[in-house]
Amino acid sequence: MPRLCQTAGILVLASVMLPPVLAQAQNGPRTGWGDPDLQGVWDYWTFTPVERPDELGGRAQLTAEEAAELGQTSSAQAIADLPPPPGSVGGYSQEVWTDRARPTALRQSSILVDPPDGKLPALTEAAQARGTAHAEAGGYPVRLRVGGFNEDGPEMRGSAERCLLGFSTGPPLLPGGYNNNVQIFQSPGFVVLLLEMVHDVRVIPLNDRDQLPDSIRQWMGSSRGHWEGDTLVVETTNFTNATGSFNTSFVSWGSAENTRLVERFTRASDNSLLYEFTVEDPDTWTSPFSGRLPMTRGDQPLYEYACHEGNHGMFNLLRGARALERETTNQP
Repeated sequence: MPRLCQTAGILVLASVMLPPVLAQAQNGPRTGWGDPDLQGVWDYWTFTPVERPDELGGRAQLTAEEAAELGQTSSAQAIADLPPPPGSVGGYSQEVWTDRARPTALRQSSILVDPPDGKLPALTEAAQARGTAHAEAGGYPVRLRVGGFNEDGPEMRGSAERCLLGFSTGPPLLPGGYNNNVQIFQSPGFVVLLLEMVHDVRVIPLNDRDQLPDSIRQWMGSSRGHWEGDTLVVETTNFTNATGSFNTSFVSWGSAENTRLVERFTRASDNSLLYEFTVEDPDTWTSPFSGRLPMTRGDQPLYEYACHEGNHGMFNLLRGARALERETTNQP
């Protein structure tokens, strides 16, 4: 299976490096019961690609000038209104709904920071063989977020097209073109992540709550959290085999049924969080891999993302396929 690079955007603007910012976390705000306070609406958008572009070689960091220039270029490309391809009706103005580059605390050349080359590790031979067999068998279950294998029915479309999972909500969290916001709530013994995209919610018990039995599988897995100093650590397992071991918006690798995901949330300053993740899945990958990205506090509330109510695209796709079938079989 080819290894693809997520290139929806390129690189973040930045003016400061992370270590001095993280030092402020030790004196961060606390909840009424004494836990580090992570509550608020946090924006995890960045133009930084998941994998490091080949032309950057071994460079893990950019200069401030490079980041600013590439961020401006990428932002302009993202909102450019290009004519639709032949046979397509096109889309709404991208300038209205597409996120732009903005200053952040990192100048990474990729979201992935381990392996050091900023690339996904190789797939195991067994995972490659399973991927080939899965495609040859018709591609079901469909583990893509966006796209699908055919138009036979909704089950053959990606989970984001079906409003089951957002294409940027993971887990782990990876930014997409828009709606890259998560609201964090805390109460004694629990943390809740309310994701803007598709209005997904993760309820995370803290400390000694037992994990679900292996027979219970969920789209976003089953999460348990604990505190390591001022860092919230969330371990997630029990994913369904209907989602990939790792997904970007348009690409899915392997099956997540044996994936272990560890996420770390650290308050870096009054208006920033550091989000880190590590994916472990020896059935799919030859080694674990890790990434990190910054989150910036927002000053607006989250509004409902009414996915099903506005999901005319999939309805029309399937209706168009049925119309073509009737035409080819001369049915009314």
